[in-house]
Formats: sequence, structure tokens, C-alpha cells
Amino acid sequence: MNQELVRIIDNIARDKNIDKESVFVDLEDAMISAARKHFGQPDSEIVVHIERKTGQITAFKDGVAIDIKQLGRIPAQTAKQVMMQRIRADERDSIYAEFSQRKGEIISGSVVRYESGTLIVDLNRRTEGFMPKSKQIMGQTHRPGERIRCLILDVKEVSGQVKIILSRAHQDFIRRLFALEVPEIAESIIEIRVLAREAGYRTKVAVASLDDKVDPVGACVGVRGSRIKNIVDELGGEKIDIVRWNDSSQVLITNALMPAKVSEIALCFESGRATVVVDEDQLSLAIGKHGQNVRLAARLTGWDIDILTPEEYNQGIELLTNCVKSVEAADDTVVDKLIALGVISILDLEDVGTEPLVKELKIGQDIADELVAVASEEVKRLAAEPKKNQAEDIMQQEKQQQEQKEPTGSEE
Repeated sequence: MNQELVRIIDNIARDKNIDKESVFVDLEDAMISAARKHFGQPDSEIVVHIERKTGQITAFKDGVAIDIKQLGRIPAQTAKQVMMQRIRADERDSIYAEFSQRKGEIISGSVVRYESGTLIVDLNRRTEGFMPKSKQIMGQTHRPGERIRCLILDVKEVSGQVKIILSRAHQDFIRRLFALEVPEIAESIIEIRVLAREAGYRTKVAVASLDDKVDPVGACVGVRGSRIKNIVDELGGEKIDIVRWNDSSQVLITNALMPAKVSEIALCFESGRATVVVDEDQLSLAIGKHGQNVRLAARLTGWDIDILTPEEYNQGIELLTNCVKSVEAADDTVVDKLIALGVISILDLEDVGTEPLVKELKIGQDIADELVAVASEEVKRLAAEPKKNQAEDIMQQEKQQQEQKEPTGSEE
């Protein structure tokens, strides 16, 4: 019987993944609670000890040995309840300790069911993970029993339960997938410098190699695209652009906007805006579907990117030139200085303000103030024009409607 108790404790510890010593202590505490229930003397000193190797149980009340088997049914029920509560608490602590150390890792699990949009995933037959709808990849659905890989995003205790939050939409999920599929990333030969993602649609990854002999883009793509294909398949067809990292902002922006070809880039460090000129036939590629390409490129590079055609670029320069010429004290070189600073439109000039003009371009304070004031007025005028035209169109429509309602005269 005693050896059977040791085997049972071994099984519980192994199944619940908790320390065997904790199970022994829990059982001893449960027996003490049962003894107090039996004797009805809360002040009595009761000691219960289970020999760890043999399972032999010894119990004492106020120093006198007692037979724990004679306690009766009700105390035994008390011992059972205490034991179950303690084991559940130990199991929660074990789960929390295990998964809190694995935050940020990828784990495989089996889909159990959906609950109000939240996906429940069985992680190891004793633990379930929760993937809220916002953490799922848009447009993907999973069947019960399907094996999926997820990122352990967070682990927390809620209402006495350990809640493991999973994600497939987080950008770190992409990072971990690349580390699994590309050995050079796992070995830190290639580094993912920055990543921008719109889950379910498109991801841009900027990579750099610490070894000149290793091509970071080629290593991530793999032979005939084998490595990147595995990642894309895992993500359900999400597009992934591998971008070569460069410390030069101009080169990085050019790479980030691929597959579009960039003709010219003007960087305004004061406002953090990059004006990119592309040919007319490259405009849709540069902007992308619903602005996705330029939006992800902006997040990847950290620049606010404006995409212009050559015609739009020249119009902006022309407006800027006219604005500068309207200030008598400003000479022709001011326009060139502004363009060199990355200011290629009156909107840029308004955003930058006077301080950079004075400090960087050595323009006098009075001239700088007048330039910015003129630019602000021009911006307001241009913004008001569409409203004015819209108001005139409405008035014209109302006039036409009124004329249609007026009688044309009676016949005699």
C-alpha cells in the first residue's frame, strides 16, 4: 500500500509537471487538515510525515502517535478537497513558470475550437492557449485538430487561472519564423534590422549580413525561393519583401519602395519627410494597393514618404520659387539652398519653420520670417481653392434648379 502511494505521487508529479516534493507536502498538509476536522481541536499540534522512499505515514497529535486511517469519511473528504486545491495551485505555478520563460518563442499546438472569435489552442494536453481575434491573421480560419504554429505573446494570471496569449499577427512571429527557416539568422550571421508588417497582406523585412561573403537577401530567399516559400505558406500567402539594409537613408528608401524604381529622392531631415520622385508608370507600384507599399516603406525606414511624379515635383518647385521671389530681400540662391535642405515645396517650408533657415542656411531672421509667412499664406490659399470651387458649383446647380422651376409663360 505504501509503495503504491509513492507510485501514485510519482504519476501525479509527472502528469501535472510539478515537483514530487510539492505533492508530498500537499498530501501531508491535507492529512493535517483532516485530523483537525476529526478531533475538532484547532489548537492541537498535529504532525504528519510521509517517508519519501517507502511511503510510510506517521502522524502525531500533541506528541502522541495516531492512526491516520481511523479518521473517518468526512475528514477524508476534507483531505481530498485540500489535496485537489493544492495540486491545482502547484500546477498553475508550474504552467506559469514554464510559459513565462518561453515568452517570445514559437510553439506548435492543435486547434480546439473558436469561442466568440477567440481561437483556443491545445499546447501540451494540459494547457490551452488563447488567440484573440486581433492576434489572428486576417482572412485565415482553422479547423479543429489542425496543427498550427503561434508566438507566445504574453502569460498572465487571471481569476486564479494562467492565461497564455498567443499571436500569429505580431511582427515577432515573422522574426521567429525566419530564425527557424534561415540558419544564418539563427547563427547571427544575418541580422533582421527592422520589420514592418500588415498581417495577412504584406511584410517588409530589412536584413543585413555581418559576413561580407554572405548575401543576406539571397540567404533569406533560399535556393529557388525555398526558404521564403515555407514562411509564406505558414502565413497563408502573405507577401514578404526582403529589403537590403543600408545606413544611407536614400538607399534604404529606394530599396524599401521596390519593386518600384525611384528616379530621385529629396530628404528633409528637419521635418523627417522624404519626397520620392517616380515616373508615371511606376506610380502605382510605388504606392501599392490601398497605399500599402509606401505605408510599409515609411514604417520600415522611419521617414514620412511622399510619392510624386516628375510633373508634380516640378509644380512644387515652381510654387516654392514664386514664393521666394515674392520676398524682395531673398535672392535667387535661396531656392537652391532650400532644395539642398530638402525643402522642395511651400508645405515643407511651412513645416520646417524659421529656425533651420537661420541656422543651417544662414538666412537673416527677418527674411526667414517673411519666407515662412508667405508660404503659410500660399498654403491657406491653395487649401481654400477647392472649397471655393465647390461652393461655386453648388451655387450654379441651385441657380439652374431655380430656373427650371420658374414658369416659362402661359399660352394665349
